[in-house]
Amino acid sequence: MSNLPRSKAPVYSIVTVLLIFLIATSAWSTKTEAPQLNLHPKLDLTPATASIKVDGVLNEVAWRTAGHAVNFVERYPGDNVAPKQATEAMITYDEDYLYIAFKCDDDPATVRATMCQRDNIFNGDDKVGVWIDTYGDASWAYGLFVNPYGVQGDILWSSVGGDDFSYDLIWKSAAQITPTGYDVELAIPFSGMRFPNKDVQSWKIDFRRSHPRESYREYSWVAYDKNEKCWACQMGTVDGISGVHPGRGVEILPDLVTSKAANLEDPYDLGSAFQNHDAEAELGIGAKYSISSDVTIEGSYNPDFSQIEADAAQIDVNQTIALFYPERRPFFQEGSDIFRTLFNSFYTRTVYDPQFTAKLTGRKEGYTFGYLTAVDERTPYIIPLEEGSITRASGKSYVNVLRLNKTVGHDSRLGVMLTDRRWDGGGSGSILSFDTDLRLTPTYSVVAQYVFSHTGEPSDTAITSGLEGIRFDNDRYTAAFDGESYSGDALISQFRRQARNWNFAVNYDFVEPDYRTETGFDPWNNYKNLFAYTNYNFFPKGGIVERITPNIYFDRRWNFNGRRKWAHFNSSLSTRLRFAQTNFAVNYNVGSETWSNTTLDDLWNVNVNLNTRPGDRLGFYVSYTHGIEAAVLALSRGDLEGLSVGADIKPIDRLTIEPNFVYEKMDYADSTGNIYKGYIARTRFQLQATTELSVRLVVQYNDFGEQWEVDPLITYRLSPFSVFYFGSTYDYDRNIDPERNLSEWRLTDRRFFAKLQYLFQI
Repeated sequence: MSNLPRSKAPVYSIVTVLLIFLIATSAWSTKTEAPQLNLHPKLDLTPATASIKVDGVLNEVAWRTAGHAVNFVERYPGDNVAPKQATEAMITYDEDYLYIAFKCDDDPATVRATMCQRDNIFNGDDKVGVWIDTYGDASWAYGLFVNPYGVQGDILWSSVGGDDFSYDLIWKSAAQITPTGYDVELAIPFSGMRFPNKDVQSWKIDFRRSHPRESYREYSWVAYDKNEKCWACQMGTVDGISGVHPGRGVEILPDLVTSKAANLEDPYDLGSAFQNHDAEAELGIGAKYSISSDVTIEGSYNPDFSQIEADAAQIDVNQTIALFYPERRPFFQEGSDIFRTLFNSFYTRTVYDPQFTAKLTGRKEGYTFGYLTAVDERTPYIIPLEEGSITRASGKSYVNVLRLNKTVGHDSRLGVMLTDRRWDGGGSGSILSFDTDLRLTPTYSVVAQYVFSHTGEPSDTAITSGLEGIRFDNDRYTAAFDGESYSGDALISQFRRQARNWNFAVNYDFVEPDYRTETGFDPWNNYKNLFAYTNYNFFPKGGIVERITPNIYFDRRWNFNGRRKWAHFNSSLSTRLRFAQTNFAVNYNVGSETWSNTTLDDLWNVNVNLNTRPGDRLGFYVSYTHGIEAAVLALSRGDLEGLSVGADIKPIDRLTIEPNFVYEKMDYADSTGNIYKGYIARTRFQLQATTELSVRLVVQYNDFGEQWEVDPLITYRLSPFSVFYFGSTYDYDRNIDPERNLSEWRLTDRRFFAKLQYLFQI
């Protein structure tokens, strides 16, 4: 230890002491099984014997003859052990709805629930729900969950992209807290679901319950083998649903958006006059039609794809690539899992301002397919380079995306994607992609994607003014839009082990210097990557520690000329405690990086993370980073210090307050002086007055740009798609007048807006 650099020795000491403490206070064990396990269980259903009113009161006669799911086990953190509280699920149906009910034993004084907007129940609430795979091929599934106040949350899971929380389905739910716990009822309309057009259905299903207390516990009807990577393959089965039909109607979604804006006459002169613009109003319309039980087509004209809540600001002062933001626009939710690939070859936010969009999606006999077309009025253009990316705003373009997946054998998949973008004034970008997820054993698999791209640049150097001197691929081409044409390949390949205890992955990928896609998110090119990681999960039988996971990771990057761009080695230790749902992790990273032919050696950093939820009313996290990292823009080693703090505060069941604070400072490591320093503070207030009516306020300050943003919003929501918004945005910048020694805040941009949207189902 004495030979280590002075800055690094404490890291090993901290990790060593922590590991010794955890081992000393814990006893190791393997999994403990419950007395009775539901392995691939089955339920045979019969139609409801009487009508069911979805009110959370389980007094209908129909529940007595419904299928009953009992003998739940704890699937997390325990491994098929007896749960802390008993749970019973019931399921039946009529010609219109699939009905599900839950009886959850518990002390009602300890039940955790929030009266909130739908989809906000996944952050600490008690809840129950169901996973349904209507095609039984383990490629995708509906996840429908309800908290003890009856608030809904829905998920669309896929084997390619995992959980998609942006998905929405119209269904009914109700719940009540009882003297013995809480009860829940769900009614899922067959008209909103997709399933095979058969006389008798056989669906994969599992019932779940989340029970967050000192530990976050999850119970399930199905007993899962954690050494089988495909959890969806192990779900139970419900048979006997007959005489039902999936949706084949028409949905029409018109919307009206009005706004009134005001801003500074000269955005670069904070002393210029503030001018008001005339009010504007736009009509848009969308429609969806189910051609068959398996195929849906939808389109929209002049859709309002604006976001009701602005993206949280990110620190980008030491970044060289375009930032990635999640997709929140409703049009892209239907069939979103179909278009996902390892390379993000279709990044929907590249369809920025469409005048017209249309989409066809379907699932049939092991196939899933999707086709999307759009006319985009204002197109973002990302120019990827070896050490970063440049973004420019281009003009009108036409987008087409075709995607096909085929389930092969047991839990394997093959896929192909073709995307094409054509600019109004000339220029194009096209890719052809092949991808696969091949199951080798229950724990081992191979995933891969190969992409061929062809680019024809627009001939408009005005868009790329100032980029004429930037060249790539050994100076063969310029970054300017001068009509050049080129092609390139890209590949991701990964060998994985996914199991309860030991996990690893070995990955090799590359992107050629001439590779480019203008429908995806690939902000780098000219690289070859090799990385590998492994971890091992220990589950102590007793003591305060619930799980301990040591992890080792390394990666290397070279360009196509063989020059090494970076090398990193990371070791970490993460733990989960049986106390206040507490997670703690320490990460230590060492490496070297080369930027603009300048090699920066002896880089290192330490990161410590803590997140915890002491009770129903409070959860918080803290992350601290310190080390010597690459100051990319300064081409120097930088002494970095970073802090991120956030909380989830619930003073009452209807009010949530979510403050967060991110701070970063970097000084020159080898000389004096500061490279950058600043912070971003953001707080979100949400008051749920009634089930339909909510009030939200977001306040954000960006110290890097000295900018305030204040966004109030009132929402009245009848369903995920029938909603009324009224809100405004206020942006403030600091106005500094050195001659008069004055500093004041000035309103630079203001906008009032309202949106009315209503879904008609025919």
